[in-house]
Amino acid sequence: TQTLRDLVRQRANHVRLCAQHVQRMQKALQLMNLKLTHVLGDITGVTGLKIIRSIINGERDPVELAKLRDRRCKHDEAEIAEALTGRYRSEHVLELELCYTMWQHYQAVITKLDGAIDAHLKTMQRHDLPPLPKKARVRGRKPHDPKFDVRTALYFLLGLDLTAIEGIDEIHALTLISELGTDFSKWPTVQHFTSWLGLCPNWKQTGGKVKSSRTRKGKGRAAHALCLAAWGLMRSKSYLGAYLRRMRARLGAPKAITATAHKLARIIYALVRYGVAYQKKSEEDFAEQHRQRMEKNLHKRAKEMGYE
Repeated sequence: TQTLRDLVRQRANHVRLCAQHVQRMQKALQLMNLKLTHVLGDITGVTGLKIIRSIINGERDPVELAKLRDRRCKHDEAEIAEALTGRYRSEHVLELELCYTMWQHYQAVITKLDGAIDAHLKTMQRHDLPPLPKKARVRGRKPHDPKFDVRTALYFLLGLDLTAIEGIDEIHALTLISELGTDFSKWPTVQHFTSWLGLCPNWKQTGGKVKSSRTRKGKGRAAHALCLAAWGLMRSKSYLGAYLRRMRARLGAPKAITATAHKLARIIYALVRYGVAYQKKSEEDFAEQHRQRMEKNLHKRAKEMGYE
């Protein structure tokens, strides 16, 4: 587990450095008045990389550059050509070329780390299980996604599929297992687990009066991964997505994300520690549960006031 943790942390560091060079490429394009980020959601996609390579090779005609557009782009060639009308200064083109070279180098480093992580996960597999059924991807593959099947590797390691939980992506599951390990018995209860993560209220009271109940600062990588997974549920039609939106309406977005991350932590603890099967629930199930809770509270208040 320590070896896996070190490899995954190295990968996360290189992904962060890779993202810095993507931001510098965006800055170089902005300095040349090339509004490529306005017409492309990701400049490291198919269309963006083709255009950047063509600019580095000396192409300056915006119409010719716009012809490199992939058919799946939302904007047409005319809009892309208008965004690529700018000032091609040599120093900014050189910066774009150097940052693109460094981005390619970090991509090669991440690919090598993915191979090492995949090989190490195969040595940790202990379960002889039936094949895992295929799962449709929610979104397209990104340049920083792992180059191997993380879902299957973790399935044969744990004996369960963590990505079945809404919001838990492959990279989130890999980060959680590398940071937490596979033996959750070191946390006697789920309360110990969520307290260790820093996702539960940190009560500070004196004389029976609560001074503060904020969660502690300095959350680790596992808690950060859970918060990212919770943020991805903002538009989900699942039970957890409905819970996040209701908590955001009551408490605001930061506290709602922490509360949803806490709920995700409890689900993962039950899955890994006790093997409890995860049951997916829809947004309608959450609405029905909320209605029943309100009805129960109304009956209780009516009884207190003398009504039947």
